[in-house]
Amino acid sequence: MKLHINPKEGKPIYRQIMDQVKYLIASGRLSPGDELPTVRGLAQDLLINPNTVARAYRELEQAGILVTRQGAGTYVSTQGTPLSREACGRLLLERARALAAEAWHLGYRLEDTLSLLRRAHEEQQAEQHNDKEDTP
Repeated sequence: MKLHINPKEGKPIYRQIMDQVKYLIASGRLSPGDELPTVRGLAQDLLINPNTVARAYRELEQAGILVTRQGAGTYVSTQGTPLSREACGRLLLERARALAAEAWHLGYRLEDTLSLLRRAHEEQQAEQHNDKEDTP
């Protein structure tokens, strides 16, 4: 599970973690029953305080998206996650607004921003393809 934190985004880091976990579930890259990294492990990977990861996991658990089993880890809920296509669209729109605002402040035209978004999408597809080839 790869997450990318942007401290300059203006959104609390625990919310960024929550949103990205929701995206991974909605996209099918995390399935019901899949285990998430430990709080400490994810905090080390992201170079952040473990309390930040713990808060994100706790709030996702309260929302019914994750389940924590004492001593066994944190898992995607098998009871079904409340992430509708509409909810995913709202999350994407929020991120699109942030990107549009940042691009505008940096003087990027819409065409330039779309070009960068296409490039990022292609990189993501290539990375996904490479991850599948590396799986035994």
